[in-house]
Amino acid sequence: MNDEVWKRDEIESPCVKICVIHPEARLCVGCHRSVDEIAAWSRMAPETRRQIMAELSARAPLLAKRRGGRAGRRG
Repeated sequence: MNDEVWKRDEIESPCVKICVIHPEARLCVGCHRSVDEIAAWSRMAPETRRQIMAELSARAPLLAKRRGGRAGRRG
């Protein structure tokens, strides 16, 4: 049997399998990528993917949930 058939080079991905698109930010709640980035991910150069992955943590605040009550009304 040839083991080479079972060896694969997986594409690096920040996906955490929580695939929900935030309606206003248009980013995935799980990985923080845009819809366009997700769609093009497999066709991107590894350097481009790494650059995007380096930027993802800075996008997290864009998805912060607002709290209810008085705190939710603050701007």
